[in-house]
Amino acid sequence: MNKPKLLKLMKGEYIKKKENIILVGCSGVGKSHIATALGYEACKQGLKVKFYTVAGLINELIAAQQEYRLNKLEKQLLTHHLVILDELGYIPFDKTGAELLFQFCSARYERGSLIITTNLEFPKWTEVLTDQQMTAALLDRLTHNAHIFNINGDSYRFKQALAKNDND
Repeated sequence: MNKPKLLKLMKGEYIKKKENIILVGCSGVGKSHIATALGYEACKQGLKVKFYTVAGLINELIAAQQEYRLNKLEKQLLTHHLVILDELGYIPFDKTGAELLFQFCSARYERGSLIITTNLEFPKWTEVLTDQQMTAALLDRLTHNAHIFNINGDSYRFKQALAKNDND
């Protein structure tokens, strides 16, 4: 982890510049904690922040589409300065879900910041998005002017479980 860069991002300039942050790494290395901390700091600065799991956002987008209120939801989400999308890659979704996620992220491109946490390296995003061209287009938009962190290490939860078992 590049701690000085992360501390600089806590100041929120990336949000004013409408830049994204992508946190890539194995389960349990702290991606969600970092995303939440960045979101918390943005809230302290008076900015509007929304947090979703990717699956939760897709479910909400699908429901809005079925209820003919997708445009209204997308406009509402564009009012947020920062949207955090947690856990991309843990749950695959169908073609409709992938298309709606693409549409959402494309609508935010250069209009608002995203923080995305994922356990998948970029070449593996097609495993959850299912379409290679759409994945390439999405990655092109998300990574343009983005701050990308590749976080390596052992799971904190696993380390805690081992320590607990050693103390029992």
